[in-house]
Amino acid sequence: MYNLELEKAVKEIENTKAKTVLIQLPDGLKPKATEIVDHLKKNTKAEIFIHLNSNFGACDIPERDVDLLIHFGHNQFF
Repeated sequence: MYNLELEKAVKEIENTKAKTVLIQLPDGLKPKATEIVDHLKKNTKAEIFIHLNSNFGACDIPERDVDLLIHFGHNQFF
């Protein structure tokens, strides 16, 4: 079982006042995508998108015009 830290994501969306959010998941977490989206939509006013293409870690940032990009399944990246 994974700790997806969804409340942390909700707080980040609220703190940044993001209206559009892109969720990036590694392939192993993609089955959890609807659970994540449902929770974020229920608890924020943001429009939530899922990046479904393959990715190669936190350094593989999709180029999309959104207010906030949230990576799941990666270590903290500065």
